[in-house]
Amino acid sequence: VLILLGPPGAGKGTQARMLEERFGLVQLSTGDLLRAAVAQGTEAGKAAKAVMEAGDLVSDQIVIDILRDRLNADDCAKGVILDGFPRTIAQAAALEEACTSDAIGLSLYFTAPEAVLTDRLLSRGRQDDTLEVITHRLSVYAKTTEPLVKHYADQGLLREINSDRAVEDIQADVLTTVSGALNQSNIA
Repeated sequence: VLILLGPPGAGKGTQARMLEERFGLVQLSTGDLLRAAVAQGTEAGKAAKAVMEAGDLVSDQIVIDILRDRLNADDCAKGVILDGFPRTIAQAAALEEACTSDAIGLSLYFTAPEAVLTDRLLSRGRQDDTLEVITHRLSVYAKTTEPLVKHYADQGLLREINSDRAVEDIQADVLTTVSGALNQSNIA
């Protein structure tokens, strides 16, 4: 399992797509997983549907159950990329409990100055990407997700990627880092 960490606008999605194509890894988005599990009518999908229809947030346990089911699919045998999960220490602990002890192979932490992230997000032109919303999202990220940086660093699994550069330069660093990790262990 390859985990991509970083604030909104850091370029995780762009790099995840490149890694997917280059190494045959499967990118897993929790939103997509939830929708698929509901559509397939799995036990975890039924539980998620009931919670979502009530307008509540799906619990970490339901997300982990759905993720565990998906990780066992044949197309995930080469490895997976998690972008957007885990977001908290509790989710990381649940993920580690649900997987084998060595399943988390690497975590890439994409960094960039807040001003750069804000400019990138504003330039996307999405209606909900206002300065106020972006500032709030970056603040929420810092409070809830950044503790994961220390968590994975303490385990020796974190590699920092400076994403305040040209996409090609970022991509070269990511390829080198992931290639090295694949040669040393199994990201699957």
